Amino acid sequence: MQWQDVLADKSLQNLPYKIELNEKGKIEMSHASVIHSLLQGKFARLIGSQLNNGEVFTELAVSTRAGVRVPDVAWGSKAYVAQHIDEICALSAPEICVEIVSASNTQTEMEEKIALYLESGAIEVWIVDETGEISYFDGKGKRGSTQFDVLIGPLL
Repeated sequence: MQWQDVLADKSLQNLPYKIELNEKGKIEMSHASVIHSLLQGKFARLIGSQLNNGEVFTELAVSTRAGVRVPDVAWGSKAYVAQHIDEICALSAPEICVEIVSASNTQTEMEEKIALYLESGAIEVWIVDETGEISYFDGKGKRGSTQFDVLIGPLL
């Protein structure tokens, strides 16, 4: 399948799952718990209220070497938005990609997503567990904090 096929398939609309497309064109789904959705909303508000020179995305389709991946929350600068606004699937990752770990995610899957987003252009990838603990990654590996001007207090 191609991403536009996924978008056009009426049977895949309104599912309570996040859908991604792997490098073989096969659909991958993961469920979102209440805490997952809550954290997604909190990150969208936090980033959106503090980084005023861009836009927040939720579940943005991003093309990677391993298919389409969909970060839970992302932030792109105004230049990023202008470059990708007309695309069905973003051809590169925005500057910040946030993944909230679900119970079904493995460490290997999360490491792959970090690598894919960074290879696709992200400056940072934030991994958030369901307790609200955040790990930040950039091209050099794990960071102690974000390099973006965002203050994140206790989430839960």
